[in-house]
Amino acid sequence: MYVASVYEGPVQDLIDELGKLPGVGPKGAQRIAFHLLSADPADIDRLGAVLERIRDGVQFCAVCGTVADGERCRVCADERRDASMICVVEEPKDVQAIERTREFRGRYHVLGGALDPLSGIGPDQLRIRELLTRLATPDNGVEVTEVILATDPNTEGEATATYLVRMMRDFPGLTVSRLASGLPMGGDLEFADELTLGRALTGRLVLRS
Repeated sequence: MYVASVYEGPVQDLIDELGKLPGVGPKGAQRIAFHLLSADPADIDRLGAVLERIRDGVQFCAVCGTVADGERCRVCADERRDASMICVVEEPKDVQAIERTREFRGRYHVLGGALDPLSGIGPDQLRIRELLTRLATPDNGVEVTEVILATDPNTEGEATATYLVRMMRDFPGLTVSRLASGLPMGGDLEFADELTLGRALTGRLVLRS
């Protein structure tokens, strides 16, 4: 059924575009739009400048693949982090979720998604080859001794974790673990609270050693 636009011109255009964002419904889009209408022009200019920077290209860490300001993200550039431990996640947002727990002092590897054959996402579409290269190449003489699989606890995430375990079985002395119970099946890491995610991280299960 066709629903006529309530507002006219750029206001309705803004509401329509905001409504396309994930997690933003029609009412939420309307609230954001009218908030922006009443905002200070300088705030609007800053928002526009940030959107232009995103449009022109976001930079990703050359090592782990998360969003970065330079060639390396702050985690990979921090020599105090434990290079012998790598936590594998699906998206950059998952890095921030785990960092909030303050339980992990190793480094990360962002796959860029999860295996989903029905959507055309196979191993070649993910940063799996880069992960295997990191495992085979010591970082400043430090070899990776443990990989923590922190893919989402859903069908795609479990399939990805199972595939990665199989791909890493030929690395001698490598321990492969999975986040422990406490995370709900079918959920996403970004929606887990710090306590639940922290307990899951510290109580992770060893899949291979």
